[in-house]
Amino acid sequence: MAERKGRLIIWTIGYGSLSKEEFLRLLRRQRIRILVDIRRFPKSKSEHFTMENIEKWLLENGIVYFWLGEELGGYRREGYEKYMETTRFKEGVNKLLEIAGKDRTCIMCLETDPKYCHRRFIAHYLTRRGIRVIHIVQSKNVKN
Repeated sequence: MAERKGRLIIWTIGYGSLSKEEFLRLLRRQRIRILVDIRRFPKSKSEHFTMENIEKWLLENGIVYFWLGEELGGYRREGYEKYMETTRFKEGVNKLLEIAGKDRTCIMCLETDPKYCHRRFIAHYLTRRGIRVIHIVQSKNVKN
């Protein structure tokens, strides 16, 4: 379970221009066992990061893949903060917490810096619920 002293921890990462190998290295450094993709549209210019491909190579490397883009993905008509008030968002968070209760879990999107990604809103929401959130940032290791 991804807890320290009873407190749930969820990591976040953005793949940006990372290679598949660098991405895996960052996940392995944090001993991530589950990756939850929160891209609303899980396509990518980099073939490695399309839903069809990432699920396969993560599993080959011992990491389970889930997609919660319908519930937690960005690009919402009324804005993400407004969307966070909906039942669908809250159901997505509950699914995320259920998944995260099983093993070390990281949520993923494209943007490498969480301050420019909707992950920041999810992180803030989780933190308010007493969950510790750790942002994995390339070349800088981890940022809390």
